[in-house]
Amino acid sequence: MAFSAGIINIVGLIGFGRETVSHLTGNTSLLAEEIAKGSVSGALHYLVVILSFFVGAVVSGMIIRDSELLLGRRYSVVLVLIATLLVSAVPLLNAQAQAGMYAAAAACGLQNAMVTTYSGATIRTAHLTGMFTDLGIFIGHRLRGLPVDVRRIRISLTVITGFLCGGIAGTLLYSAVQNRAMYVPAGISLAAAAAYWRIRVRAPKSGA
Repeated sequence: MAFSAGIINIVGLIGFGRETVSHLTGNTSLLAEEIAKGSVSGALHYLVVILSFFVGAVVSGMIIRDSELLLGRRYSVVLVLIATLLVSAVPLLNAQAQAGMYAAAAACGLQNAMVTTYSGATIRTAHLTGMFTDLGIFIGHRLRGLPVDVRRIRISLTVITGFLCGGIAGTLLYSAVQNRAMYVPAGISLAAAAAYWRIRVRAPKSGA
């Protein structure tokens, strides 16, 4: 999922004027700048990007409805929605329509909320601030000789590496196929949905 997010974000950065679709901190700062400059259109644009991400998170919460990783949860539904939004974003981005960014932002909100839900708020895939913060804390603890959670260190490194590799892959893909690079994370989401559905079908029936 972090790899997919890396591709999505880099396509937005390269293809839409260096604008991010998954980092709400930066977009909130840009919104503040546009408001301060009195630019109604600019402020509205960044507000819609932020709201698109937020609505994606809301929809994910409505679909999954719980904070435990259980086979009964409808993760496949969220994954298919993510893929649908990413596929729909391609023709919009090709037409330089801002709606393409909004669709990609909503997909990031869906994905980030889904991962946050089943990880108990310990993992984010659409941005790395928390992962770098956790990694820094753990290294600081290690340097002081304090006990650290090795599993969390591995998770942080895995997410950071996945996002970075996704950004690299996304850059190469964009140079080759432009906005159609979005089809790759869409395909990853669909593959994950199919894999989850298959595991769920094969799992022994329980009361969960």
